[in-house]
Amino acid sequence: MRSIDELIAEHKPGYSLDQRFYTDPGVYARELERIIYRNWIFAGHVSQFAEPGDFRVLNVAGESAIIVRNQDGELNGFANVCRHRGSLVCLEESGHTDKFACPYHGWMYDLDGGLIAARDMPEDFDKESRSLKRVSVEVIHGLVFVCFTDDPLSVEACRTELAEPMAMFGFENLKVAAQKTYDIPANWKLSIENYQECYHCATAHPEYARMHTLMLGDERRDRVQRHMEERMAACGVKDIYINRVDAAAPPGEMGFAYSRTALFEKYKTGSKDGSPVAPLLGEFTDYDRGASDFNFGPFSFMLAYSDHVVAYVFTPMDHNNSRCEIYWMVRGDAVEGKDYDVDELTWLWDITTISDKEIIVNNSKGVHSKYYEPGPFSAMEKEERSYIEWILRELKD
Repeated sequence: MRSIDELIAEHKPGYSLDQRFYTDPGVYARELERIIYRNWIFAGHVSQFAEPGDFRVLNVAGESAIIVRNQDGELNGFANVCRHRGSLVCLEESGHTDKFACPYHGWMYDLDGGLIAARDMPEDFDKESRSLKRVSVEVIHGLVFVCFTDDPLSVEACRTELAEPMAMFGFENLKVAAQKTYDIPANWKLSIENYQECYHCATAHPEYARMHTLMLGDERRDRVQRHMEERMAACGVKDIYINRVDAAAPPGEMGFAYSRTALFEKYKTGSKDGSPVAPLLGEFTDYDRGASDFNFGPFSFMLAYSDHVVAYVFTPMDHNNSRCEIYWMVRGDAVEGKDYDVDELTWLWDITTISDKEIIVNNSKGVHSKYYEPGPFSAMEKEERSYIEWILRELKD
């Protein structure tokens, strides 16, 4: 059997990956250390940690993290592993507490991870040495990210360069209006590769295709784009393009990107009929009929309309399973039932993701076949090609 480095060296540029990149546990083991655990993953919005004791749990590739706001108002991140005999400490996905109690033997931890109670331990037992282990946490203009390493990639360039476009949407003042989880029985790369390209959009997503222009050829899309650009300034939108995606990011920094693309003329936002679904965000004064893409590292993506933001987070679970978590965010002062309806807000990306799940699973079944061999990319799959070439660079010895 060829080694992983031989597989990487033999990859044909412009073609999809060899079967073993999706099926081999050895490849996945290398991905864990070189990609999955050392990159930042979106874990929620600061509004979900409004008060001391508010917490959320993030599960990624066999690891679990507790993110909690402490009494000083700071966000802490801890490995969800008891320092006694290793049980998970927190079994809930989110909630509010003044302390964490391990359900196995009752060891208790405060909001700073310190061990505050452990029954029947020896006299020389040192509680201070048994605090919960920390994971890295960063907040980027209201977005909370977690990384499962003590030496994560820097996010300073991302925080600085995305400050202006994120301010346009008022990211710090958003709130999560809805959240859904989609478990996908397929390798994580197949899930993200599908998200990277719109070659399949016209075929598989009629709801998306009738309003978004990404599935058009460059010349037709440019014509629609010009109409949006003529309206942008009057609507409070700045014409900004940033490309520091993972393939282009300097060593030691997280990749990131921002761009805005026109919707078709009759659509103001991503809704069933194109009508507004929530109050305008941030600096927007009207609808320019556009949608912005934000990239934060290799796992977290956001689509920002003028009145709401959809966050897509892909997390590997094991080498055969992945998860897509979607957050729908609206202006922080918007009132459910008055300013927005959850079903209308979530309709487009719920129906699209359900369809994508079926696509990805069928793709995975074919990739596992003995008849599978890598195929050539189309001109509309250049982002996917760039993504897998970045993966290969990260995996290469």
